[in-house]
Order: sequence, then structure tokens, then C-alpha cells
Amino acid sequence: MKLASMPLGAYETNCYILGCEKTNKAVIIDPGSEPDKVFMALSELKVTPVAILLTHGHGDHIGAVEKIRETTGAELYVHSEDLPMIKDANRNFSAQMGAGFSCKEPEHLVKNGEEIQIGEEIKLKVITTPGHTLGGVCYYEATQGLLFSGDTLFAESIGRTDFPGGSYETLIKGIKQKLMVLPDETRVFPGHGPETTIGHEKKHNPFIR
Repeated sequence: MKLASMPLGAYETNCYILGCEKTNKAVIIDPGSEPDKVFMALSELKVTPVAILLTHGHGDHIGAVEKIRETTGAELYVHSEDLPMIKDANRNFSAQMGAGFSCKEPEHLVKNGEEIQIGEEIKLKVITTPGHTLGGVCYYEATQGLLFSGDTLFAESIGRTDFPGGSYETLIKGIKQKLMVLPDETRVFPGHGPETTIGHEKKHNPFIR
């Protein structure tokens, strides 16, 4: 499996690309902005994106979505609770950031427990973790032990819960009941900041100890 990451935009939102070695099909997670950087990474990996997965609908995570869809034909996946947000630049806060990003109707609405197959090697399980937004999700690749946590879980921190649809109690509950039960060696790739592991967060994250 091929894996690349890059921080994009003013908020340095982490965008991830996973590619199947056998088929060269790829998935992009949270292409926040700067589509040219994403295209360059795809070229370097020699992969073709077939899917774009959003962990949630905030503007700093969706800015390059439509350019990538138009250029590659990749299909968009998002939770239904964040559908109004991705369609409205005011709701996703990109209008306030001076950008005005929005997305057209997605091809897929993800559900908890659903598995998304990309090529022959990549199978991402949807784990719903609302609290940062109503439709916040994480994506878990069990074979490789990879968790893409969006703005749910950060290295020794958690996502903000003071936005519309946010809930501290709901976020903490989801993290404890759905993420902290994963193997300690699971690598966590958050929406912002450095990589961590589930084991590290169990010991050092002050919000969930």
C-alpha cells in the first residue's frame, strides 16, 4: 500500500492519499485546498484517485474536492449529517475564511460500519464519531492498522466542540467507545498536526485519560 500525506492551506489541514500497489487505484482523504499539490502527489505515487473521503464538512477539509472530481472523476463520500454543510459556504465557514468552498451532491453517503474497498489492498471501515460536527467520521484500515481521525482525535488533544452541531460529551464518548478500543499500535493520522498512536493517546491525551 502506498501512503502520502501533505498539509494544505492556511490551516495546514492534513490530506492523505492511499494507493493500491496492485491496481494503482487511490483514495484521497480530506483534500482541503491547493489541488495542484494533490495532483503532484498523485503523479509521484503513480496512482489514479477513484474516491474522495471526507471526515467532515468544514471548509478547510473540502476546498480541493470539486477540482479533483472534475479532473479525475473520483467519487465523493461524506456522512449525511454534514451534507448541508458541504453545500453551503456559510455553514462550512469557508465564506468567513474568504474562500467560499462548496461541494456538489456526493455520490455516496457513508454509514457507521460500512467498508469502502479501493483496489485490492485497501478496505476502509467507517466509524462515526460526531461531536466536532454532526456528521464527523473516522476511517479505519484494519489490515495495516491505520486510523484517519479527521478533527475528532489529535496528538494529545481532541477536536473543537464549540461549532454548530458540536458536543464535547458526544465527542468524548465516541473517542472512548469506538477509537480507544482499537489496538494500541494503531497509527493515527489526524486532520491537523503530527501522527500519533492509539496507545500513546491512552497514556498521554489529557481529555480521555
